[in-house]
Amino acid sequence: MSHSSPKLHNAMWPGLVGKGDGEGQEPPISLEKMLQLTAAANVSGQKFDGIDYFLFFPHTNPEASDAELNKIADQIASYGFSVGSLVAPVWPGTVGDSAMGDDAAREKFISAVKMACRIANIFEKRGVRKYGVIRIDSAEFGVGKWRENPKTNTSKIAGTFREAAKIAADHGQRLAAEGEICWAGLHSWKDMLNLLEEVGMPESLGFQADLAHTYLYLLGYNAPESQLVKEGHTADEFYAAYKIMTDKLRPWTIDFHVAQNDGEVHGAGSHDKTGKHCPADDPNGKLDIVKCSGYWLQGASERGIKHICWDGCMFPNATLENPKTWNTILDTMIKVRDAHGWA
Repeated sequence: MSHSSPKLHNAMWPGLVGKGDGEGQEPPISLEKMLQLTAAANVSGQKFDGIDYFLFFPHTNPEASDAELNKIADQIASYGFSVGSLVAPVWPGTVGDSAMGDDAAREKFISAVKMACRIANIFEKRGVRKYGVIRIDSAEFGVGKWRENPKTNTSKIAGTFREAAKIAADHGQRLAAEGEICWAGLHSWKDMLNLLEEVGMPESLGFQADLAHTYLYLLGYNAPESQLVKEGHTADEFYAAYKIMTDKLRPWTIDFHVAQNDGEVHGAGSHDKTGKHCPADDPNGKLDIVKCSGYWLQGASERGIKHICWDGCMFPNATLENPKTWNTILDTMIKVRDAHGWA
């Protein structure tokens, strides 16, 4: 059945994350090029409705003037796109720093959220953004330091998130914490749930579910104590475990990434190892994308979700610049919406 909602978005950050000028790194892909690649995708007349956007160089100066940001908004709108969710530059080396760090680090984290809220409001005033969240994580790479005192460190992250959520609410925004095995305190489904509950502000801080990352939640890659299935699992074992995980996290889920995973971990550049995103038609992909999406999208409209986004983070440039990649992705997302959409 054909539906008009949720809207279908493509992420711009695959042109940035894991890219750079270091040895063995591929160069970033410009915002203009990513917009062109996205706009060229077409499946039986259906095109992408919009983009989700990373608020950092070289695509964006997070301290850009209102005029510069309005120019970016107009550039995006010129392709017929809306802006959905925004990624706040919360990591060390960007604007922010660890959400479980010292006072100075945590203040940097809050500064990044304030910048993201400002840009969100400018895009809204310009008319290019009408929905979406601001994405955050703990900005603490790896779980080693967190494990030194899990309870205290989770409380530190929760305190930072709570302050950030209050700021977001003051700007009319909602924050979504993306669960990935590389982010301390967000590295397993159980720890993610504990953190969300400790923050306790579901109206302002929720969960961003990514199919690729949450697959590794099941395997307990960085949290064996939270493992729900073992490698070599059967389909029945997988879906029983998937239901347990999604039943716990779905009520918190306010942003959703369609993705594929081959069961491996991957890292590039300064990005620590996490769930490997694969092309939608990757023969080694472990996920039935359409079926798995349905677990997360139950009741999505009631939770305020108005769009879904494809995440191909750390794809090689040759893959990103191949038009077939985007047509295959768009076709997959249309199937997700046909199966689980509304309106």
